[in-house]
Amino acid sequence: MGHWIELKPDGAGPIRGWRADPVGRPRSGIVVIQEIFGVNAHIRAVTDRFAVDGYLAIAPAVFDHVEKGFDVGYDPESRERGIAVVGKIDREQTMRDVAAAIDVAKEGGKVGIVGYCFGGSIAWAAACTLAGLSAAVGYYGGQILAIKDMQPRVPTMLHFGEKDQHIPIAGVREFAALHPDVPVHIYPADHGFNCDQRESFDAPSAALAWTRTLEFFRKHLG
Repeated sequence: MGHWIELKPDGAGPIRGWRADPVGRPRSGIVVIQEIFGVNAHIRAVTDRFAVDGYLAIAPAVFDHVEKGFDVGYDPESRERGIAVVGKIDREQTMRDVAAAIDVAKEGGKVGIVGYCFGGSIAWAAACTLAGLSAAVGYYGGQILAIKDMQPRVPTMLHFGEKDQHIPIAGVREFAALHPDVPVHIYPADHGFNCDQRESFDAPSAALAWTRTLEFFRKHLG
């Protein structure tokens, strides 16, 4: 369903973006932010899935500034490669990349953002700092707790797994208490539970989180 386009963010050269268009008029736009594994088959499938539900969806390849075409799976070696790339990216440039994707997604109307793992943290930061958004959803963003004092400008919802060894559940509960207006959902699952290509995939949790995410976007985006 989707196809590659070129995005032209401020501050650096062009990057790729996976664009998926719905059949008919979009209900609105959504920016999808990747895990540390790139805009790989899973993230492209997620982006396409949002298009099936009526959204113009864009997944910017924010790792292109470090390694063009970065696209790996979920084995330990791929994970190490992803961690290495994350260590080299310019976070401010990543936010400019997201802003460029928002500009394209505006073709669909209001714009929401959703991110997974690394992208979950970016979605939270974007909700707190970037213009042009109307809603945000983050899945198990590992850095969210480190920037918990930021305040979202738009309605925001977060998903976490209570068995996540990377994100302390006590910290998640503390975050939830600090942000009573942010729905924080905790699932009986591990990190990465939404990804059906990972061993940590938890189908019931993924299905419930997807339903909640769609309902949230429909409420705030249309």
